[in-house]
Amino acid sequence: MSRIATNCKNTGRPVMNEPESVFWSHYIDEKNTPLYPFGHGLSYSKFDYSDLQVSSSSFAKNGKIEVSVNLKNSGKVAGKEVVQLYIRDLIGSVTRPVKELKGFEMIELQPNETKKVVFTIDEKTIEYFTANRKWEAEAGDFKVFIGGSSVTKLETDFNYSN
Repeated sequence: MSRIATNCKNTGRPVMNEPESVFWSHYIDEKNTPLYPFGHGLSYSKFDYSDLQVSSSSFAKNGKIEVSVNLKNSGKVAGKEVVQLYIRDLIGSVTRPVKELKGFEMIELQPNETKKVVFTIDEKTIEYFTANRKWEAEAGDFKVFIGGSSVTKLETDFNYSN
């Protein structure tokens, strides 16, 4: 079984979260993807994510933005889904992970019910231990992902300036 982490450094190899990505491996009969991605869960129902929106494409020091997504239970029975928010800092003073889990919310929906799920992103959400040897948020471009596991493809961008 593969041991691939989402909170890993970008190595320059093809994107690991692409199930169809192909690159050289010692094991040619095995995909280079995890059997179950981080955050993967099982349910008796099926959930669809749509309409990912960000309240603003940028925010500054002491500001915040809201990121929302519509979650629909498209199955035939009631079910629960953990909606997960991941962020990628594209450039930092130290190498940043490919995706970091920054928020999650358990949502229970009846069949064909839809709910808008909203997350707030502020300075505290994007700060990390920088090359300055302190916790701070650095200005730059970010990607935000929302879905049911770490392999979600629903994404948008935002910018932070301090």
